[in-house]
Amino acid sequence: MPSQPPAPPVKVSGAANDMAQGPSHAQWAEIVQQIGAEIAGPLSGALERIHNLMVTGQIDRQGLRALRESVAHAREAGMMGQQLARLASGRIKLARERVHLTQLLRSVLAHRSRETQARGIQIRQVLKPVEVYADGSLIFGLLNALMDWALTSTHSSVDLRLDLTPWPTKARLVCRFAHRSMDMLDDSRSAPAPATLNSLAWRLLEQTALTMGVLPLREDESSITVLTLEFPQTVGDESSPPVAPPPVVEKEPEHLPSANSKPLAGSHLLIVTPRRELRAQIQEAVRHMGLIIDVVNNMDEASQFCMEGLPHGIVFEATQRNAAFDLLRRDLLREVPEFSFIEVLDHEHLTQLSTATSDRIARISRSHLIDAMPSVLLFELSRGM
Repeated sequence: MPSQPPAPPVKVSGAANDMAQGPSHAQWAEIVQQIGAEIAGPLSGALERIHNLMVTGQIDRQGLRALRESVAHAREAGMMGQQLARLASGRIKLARERVHLTQLLRSVLAHRSRETQARGIQIRQVLKPVEVYADGSLIFGLLNALMDWALTSTHSSVDLRLDLTPWPTKARLVCRFAHRSMDMLDDSRSAPAPATLNSLAWRLLEQTALTMGVLPLREDESSITVLTLEFPQTVGDESSPPVAPPPVVEKEPEHLPSANSKPLAGSHLLIVTPRRELRAQIQEAVRHMGLIIDVVNNMDEASQFCMEGLPHGIVFEATQRNAAFDLLRRDLLREVPEFSFIEVLDHEHLTQLSTATSDRIARISRSHLIDAMPSVLLFELSRGM
């Protein structure tokens, strides 16, 4: 069955600092339909390749790469679906934290630098120092969703500008890119926007912004897309009273976990160990956190994995501390000084955060994984937010 075309984006109007309105039930239904289509499409292609493999008993390198990409796309769609479900739950309790937006954006760009280089995409940035009041985990997710969407939609480069609007002062983030090749400019004036602009990555970006009370004002003209995000509460803006966050549903009973029990939803964790039982134990310990998890056998494979894009943290067993680990760690810390490493020890050991160790590596005993790993990850991965 052919996949359904992506549903159109939720239409918004008004200035970018107007109070954002959440989507209707019908719009959420469209999003659910789109999630199914973006998962089913790649998996159908993967199933066809697996069928051909069973019939012929052969698969070339190109086919194997295509199979892997199909599965990866389906997984990404599933993870975005989980994050969208979290936003739709109505149980998110918005925090009001002072966030240095410029530093956080630079941290996100540093994490994505290998990915942008592998794709041959240039990020041009003009970032003024700006601080806002916002939910820290949601704003981190918003910036990563912005990069996911822009990197898959651009045909050349991405321009990012962060500044302040004239009175009343608001933080304004503008993302600009060419969604078509510039040599097709004359042919594209009346053509509809590419489907990638309305992908699940856009849906996640849009709904995260709306949840925060930020209206994503998007303009698609010819071959250029411009997205403007204005943050309603900027540090130093005393000219007007703070904008109230969107209403949230009252806290659920204690036996039901709050949706904020997944503040790291969408963060990427790499596990390095050749032992299946240890992999399973680590994955079980963090299963409820909404993380994207990949697994490799050793540090050489971890280095290869990181060449195309960085995870947000690496959990590794102690036997993997070797020359390859030292080289990888040195390279990653050069790019991302706050990059998180968590070492898992077989023997009994006091759980230590990176701030309590001389080498800035967090440590945890295998026997404490289930109880302590979620808290350790929450602290370590939040340091870069």
